[in-house]
Amino acid sequence: MSGAIIAIVIAAVIIVAGLVAAAALTARRRRLQRQFGPEYERAVTEQNSRLRAEAELTGRQRRVRKLDIRPLSEETREQYAADWTVIQEQFVDSPQTAVGRAYGLVVTVMTERGYPTDDSEQVVADLSVEHAATVGHFRSAQQIASAATSGDVATEDLRQALIHYRALFSDLLGETPDVAPTGTDGTGTDSTDTDSTDTDSTGADSTGVPAAEPTPALSNDPQWR
Repeated sequence: MSGAIIAIVIAAVIIVAGLVAAAALTARRRRLQRQFGPEYERAVTEQNSRLRAEAELTGRQRRVRKLDIRPLSEETREQYAADWTVIQEQFVDSPQTAVGRAYGLVVTVMTERGYPTDDSEQVVADLSVEHAATVGHFRSAQQIASAATSGDVATEDLRQALIHYRALFSDLLGETPDVAPTGTDGTGTDSTDTDSTDTDSTGADSTGVPAAEPTPALSNDPQWR
């Protein structure tokens, strides 16, 4: 075989290998986009690189596969659902207490399911693997809670926090959340429209969370320290 033929064969092999690698990367990218949804674009923005973002998301998948994530029993699900109903009813008279209890219940369910909850950033990363459609709601609720510790917070903000917590709570219970996924649009803002929620004659919106009278800030509530 002449040197020219060998060179052609080598070049062909390199081209084929490159095409195979490119196809594999494209397939992986599509899988990650399908699984993580808005979290995929968020990771790309944070990492300022698709390759680094995809490496991070793949790392999240590997970590969660090693965790002992388990479903809830029917009895446990019913008990947690009943607990949530009590919290939601409590919101009318004490919004700040209800939101604090909602957070506590969400954490309890995460622990019951097998998610480590000692590192807040890791919690969000772990949840994004199987709950990508609702982890953004949890992040939004946490942002409201964080803002509440440093000053006054409107009752409507507390109501939105409860709605956000409920989205992840329902997802963790294996139910279909009745709110849209959160994400970032072209401006980097939350794409969830929080102003278009309809209310019925009872003052509750389509999520069942009732409106309430304005209440004092959460800054003095020990649940938020």
